[in-house]
Amino acid sequence: MNVLIVYAHPEPKSFNGAMKDVAIDTLTAAGHEVQVSDLYAMDFNPVAGPADMTGDPTNAEFFSLPTEQTAAYQNGTTAPDIVAEMEKLKRADLVIFQFPVWWFGMPAILKGWADRVFARGFAYIPGRKYDTGMFKGKTAMVAATTGTSADTYAPDGIDGDILTVLWPIHNGLMRYSGFDVLPPFVAYMPRRVGEDGRKNYLEAYKKRLGELDTTPRLFFHPREDYGLNERLKPGVLARSGVQRNV
Repeated sequence: MNVLIVYAHPEPKSFNGAMKDVAIDTLTAAGHEVQVSDLYAMDFNPVAGPADMTGDPTNAEFFSLPTEQTAAYQNGTTAPDIVAEMEKLKRADLVIFQFPVWWFGMPAILKGWADRVFARGFAYIPGRKYDTGMFKGKTAMVAATTGTSADTYAPDGIDGDILTVLWPIHNGLMRYSGFDVLPPFVAYMPRRVGEDGRKNYLEAYKKRLGELDTTPRLFFHPREDYGLNERLKPGVLARSGVQRNV
């Protein structure tokens, strides 16, 4: 496979850095080609806006990001730093998002990477979402660390189920654009588990990376489970993420 690791942590010696390095070593040893977008090292600009396009805007009076993204992608006027990341995504069979969970989500630099690189026209267009998404046939996974324990992210934990916390990424970014989504690998509170605990996490992550083909994907309801109003049809039991029957 061609693997892209999108890595977002400001400290190379962090546990996120260790997880990234284990992924590179493990996947490369298995014969895969690995490329890394180290966003902090790249000083990646996370702010989406008019500078994302090199040509004239379609509307000089009112800026619409999705409209201008679409036009720029179609016209070949997307900013070069975005095009470089788009090319990495095109090549990738597997994309791993490696990051610390900050304020129940991705670091701003990674969110901004998604805002700019998952551009309309490239990552989605009307009629090409979810089951028919632009990245259908590719696989994606979150590899993350948290600052609190697994108990706090349990379904009855004070922070809420980790799959609920990650739903905007799993469903709103990855599945929305067509990816099959692997269950996340989460190292809970690595700063507090001691050296042995951190080694165990890295060994478990290495094992997970060796089992990618046989790991069941997260479940998302197929298009036929939804009515014309894009709500689950009567009688369909809600089974994925934060969805529930009402």
